[in-house]
Amino acid sequence: MSEPSVCVVSGSVVVGVDGSPASVAAARWAADEAWRRGLPLHVLHAGVEDAGSGLPEIDAPASLADAALRELPVGLLREHPTLTVRAHRTAGPPVRALLDAAARAELLVLGSYGLTGLPGVLVGSVAGAVCARAAGPVVLVRAGQETEQARDGKERPVVVAVDLDRPADALFAQGCAAAAARGVPLHVLHARTARESEPDTALRDAVRLWRSTCPRVETVERLVSGHPAHQLVKASDGAALLLVGRHGSAGERLGHVAHAAIRHAACPVAVVAHD
Repeated sequence: MSEPSVCVVSGSVVVGVDGSPASVAAARWAADEAWRRGLPLHVLHAGVEDAGSGLPEIDAPASLADAALRELPVGLLREHPTLTVRAHRTAGPPVRALLDAAARAELLVLGSYGLTGLPGVLVGSVAGAVCARAAGPVVLVRAGQETEQARDGKERPVVVAVDLDRPADALFAQGCAAAAARGVPLHVLHARTARESEPDTALRDAVRLWRSTCPRVETVERLVSGHPAHQLVKASDGAALLLVGRHGSAGERLGHVAHAAIRHAACPVAVVAHD
């Protein structure tokens, strides 16, 4: 099933794996999402030839990567027998390979390693670099996060966090696709700050326009007061997926709001670039 080079087709879901618990969780989430959307799944290990980088996602033992490529597709097909799964390995810088995959894929899914305990340090250096630069949406999944249905049986909405000062069409479109695939409502969340005038009107107008492009999904406006990072993390508790935007020119760093969501959100987080 393994192939010597990466051949990711457009309209697929790609998951980067290294054999770690976080990447296994990411693979399961990616398989669920690919099956839900009727897309093929590509399982990718992007490695380097020289070890000793000091980054856990780069220096994962080769045996773990081999096992991931060999065993993960088999397990995923047991859960979703109709899913098309392909496995790939590529040498060279992981960030470059993952960015190339993200440019062609519908979604790129990566494992997140949780809290580092170091203030200001983004969780997972490779995942952080990819999120900050990817042309397409990147979903981060932590080991232990719910990936399908809430244990309490309640319906969990998809939450899109919008900044009314920035374009959010791409962000809304991704949120709409995720909500439609799950058959759940889409909550459009805006955290109001003291400097804004009539944010309720601006949010209402924006959502009214977006609704016309996504008629199959129930769209709910949520206007809250407080620091955006805090409100996003709060909203993630009970959400199926949280989507946050990244400015297209962000370069090597994510904004502090997206950073906080990645580090602290209770559900998987999708980072979507917008202009």
